[in-house]
Amino acid sequence: MALSEIDRTLLDRCLQRKPRAWEDFVDRFLGLVIHVVNHTARSRNVRLTSADRDDFCAEFFLEMVRNDFSLLRNFRGQSSLATYLTVVARRIVVRELLARMPAVPLGDTVSVQVASELQDPRPSAEERLADREEIERLLSELQGVEAAVVRLYHLEGKSYQEISVAVGVSENSIGPILSRARGKLRRASINSAAN
Repeated sequence: MALSEIDRTLLDRCLQRKPRAWEDFVDRFLGLVIHVVNHTARSRNVRLTSADRDDFCAEFFLEMVRNDFSLLRNFRGQSSLATYLTVVARRIVVRELLARMPAVPLGDTVSVQVASELQDPRPSAEERLADREEIERLLSELQGVEAAVVRLYHLEGKSYQEISVAVGVSENSIGPILSRARGKLRRASINSAAN
């Protein structure tokens, strides 16, 4: 989706520091940023307090104004502004989550496990094996790239980068492909349970 005229105007107003432009920008995208913060934390099994959520949102908006709006100036307009801001927000939240992790003492297996799960949200080998039968059964509902991506991610435990190389799609496409495929798998599972 291309940059909308509304967002182009809002972006231009912000970069030119027009009156109320920044307030309009925050009003327009605050809900999106809150959603990204919540989703990113939830996908990494991290519980956020309202203060944490506020901190992450504040950090996102601080990044936007830092260095004379450099992140906004670097936006090329090849996607919607919301898509660009979603990617930026997710990266900021992950960075902040990692920065807030306590130091992991050597030999502390519980902390090491938590640290590795936060850094790599892929399911563990045990989780993959437990879901293997269900995923293989439901894979019959998928075709082509979706089936390959689900198989590589859930059954083989590959990273987004490894999947990208294997199936020949951009790394940024893997998450959306998995989301769409999971939706189909959920619907298939509901339909098979109803029959």
